[in-house]
Amino acid sequence: MCGIAGIFSDKGEADSVLLKKMSLCLSHRGPDGEGIHMSGRVGLSHRRLSIIDLSENATQPMCSEDGNLWLVFNGEIFNYVELREELIENGHKFRSESDTEVILHSYEEWGCDCTKHFNGMWAFAIYDGVKEELFCSRDRFGIKPFYYAFAEGSFLFASEIKALLLHPLIGNEPCNEKLMSYLANAALDTDEKTMFEGVFQLRPATSMYVKDGVAENPQKYWDFNVSAEVISSPDFSDKQAAEDLLKNLYDSVRLRLRSDVSVGTCLSGGLDSSTITLIINDLIKKENISSVGERQNTFSACYSDRRFDESSYMDIIIESTGVSAHKTYPNPCDIKDDITHLIYMQDEPFGSLSVYSQYRVMKLAGDYVKVVLDGQGADEQLAGYIGYQAAYVRSLRGQPLRMLKEIWGSAKYHSGFFLSAVGQLNQRRRRRSFLKGDLSYIDRYEGTLDAVLKNELSGSNLQALLHYEDRNSMAFSIESRVPFLDYRLVEYIAKLPLDQKIRGGVTKYVLRKAIKGLVPERIRCRMDKMGFVTPEEVWMKDELHEFVLSVFESESFGRRRYWDADSVLNDYRDFCDKKTEYSPEFWRILCTELWLRIFFDKKGKKIS
Repeated sequence: MCGIAGIFSDKGEADSVLLKKMSLCLSHRGPDGEGIHMSGRVGLSHRRLSIIDLSENATQPMCSEDGNLWLVFNGEIFNYVELREELIENGHKFRSESDTEVILHSYEEWGCDCTKHFNGMWAFAIYDGVKEELFCSRDRFGIKPFYYAFAEGSFLFASEIKALLLHPLIGNEPCNEKLMSYLANAALDTDEKTMFEGVFQLRPATSMYVKDGVAENPQKYWDFNVSAEVISSPDFSDKQAAEDLLKNLYDSVRLRLRSDVSVGTCLSGGLDSSTITLIINDLIKKENISSVGERQNTFSACYSDRRFDESSYMDIIIESTGVSAHKTYPNPCDIKDDITHLIYMQDEPFGSLSVYSQYRVMKLAGDYVKVVLDGQGADEQLAGYIGYQAAYVRSLRGQPLRMLKEIWGSAKYHSGFFLSAVGQLNQRRRRRSFLKGDLSYIDRYEGTLDAVLKNELSGSNLQALLHYEDRNSMAFSIESRVPFLDYRLVEYIAKLPLDQKIRGGVTKYVLRKAIKGLVPERIRCRMDKMGFVTPEEVWMKDELHEFVLSVFESESFGRRRYWDADSVLNDYRDFCDKKTEYSPEFWRILCTELWLRIFFDKKGKKIS
């Protein structure tokens, strides 16, 4: 795990001074070492966070035995042990125990198809000195980032946007299209564009070649489809589906515990993180998991306000496993101190203050371990968000009895959510009128459940969550691993009938069945949905009131072209006076204003 950057010049030598600055900018991603390779038109930089093979043999940039290939790599190839053995059988010789060298030999063996052999998370670039071309690739789900831009005949790439911004001609204006989509819909990372004009990202499951100053059309090397089968057939066994899911999940967790440094777990008290914590605890008892030790470390965020606190659920897991539990207590006073660093680390505005909760968890984890496992990705596969209920009901058209049963189940378990959602939708529509410019409305829950889940996994929600996870963890030099996104597990879940995901209003049906006897019943049967939340509404009205007002009343806020500042300010005052309800538009507008100040106003580019 680390930070990578590079410059590939179409004419002349690569700018070594700029590359050094880019490397320094990414030092938080790799505090254990720095490597730079310069060779004529190409320059490659690597910041090392040592996780697998801590020796100097694993140093990057890494070259092939013949010196023709040079690699910079961010991520982990979890099946590197098995691939290494296969490559040795094919005649390859290794000088390290690293997964980095496995990528090099895999490229020698299979070319661009090497990515199809990898099980892991990655963003890497391989320079071929003979062909004078750069091969760039990103993992199947976009767990690790890869940003790029073109300037003055050079192709530049980096793990974070801020490193590309060091070039004076890159990212000097916001991308209004993406910014407005975020403000109106909380949309982030939905395509190759970013909120910086001229800065792009390689999409998940995509590779591309760069040669003669031109990037070839990126090509997808992997895809999947979510089954549209609505009801399990009579010969389909619920029991077998649950057993197979758990078997796949165990194997995914086991692979992601491979590490030469200490590994911990993020524990929110929800179904997904609790499941991972208990699987790890079970593996400790049965196998020698040296990276975890005899006692697992867990990291959680807690709050004094019981409406947002999940300590009681965390404590069930802590008491039943005997883990070494570590807790952090985010508060609004700390937000004022941390907000600039948080937004700077994220590179782009983010959807809610739940990101701050995760930020504090990663900060805490950084004092104890270098790797954490997290439950990201389960909701988008197993229909964990309550909003998916409506999509499943739509999938049942033509089956009126099943449709009525699902409507009744949704009402039974989630009536409070649906009643509050109506008011929220009205508030959000009204507050969108405060925005100026071209607006398009995105309904992420529109369509049948299979189509919604496919889009959530590959095109919308998951990408934003992985963006937050990567930046928050790497801000504190932590590698975050997500077992639910092992591609084998994803392919398995995708093939399951939709009633294995929602049944009778119960979300994550097959997972709940799979973990019976493993996860305590009070957690296994939870129907609410929280995660790493913050009391955003309360804080925005009370403790952060003066801070928010100072922003909304400022001169810079008043001159922005993205919103009607008077309407925003007046409506915020009405909210504080309890005349209107809260909605996340307030946070997104506030976050955008702070982002504009950090990335544009401070560069001397006044965005009005």
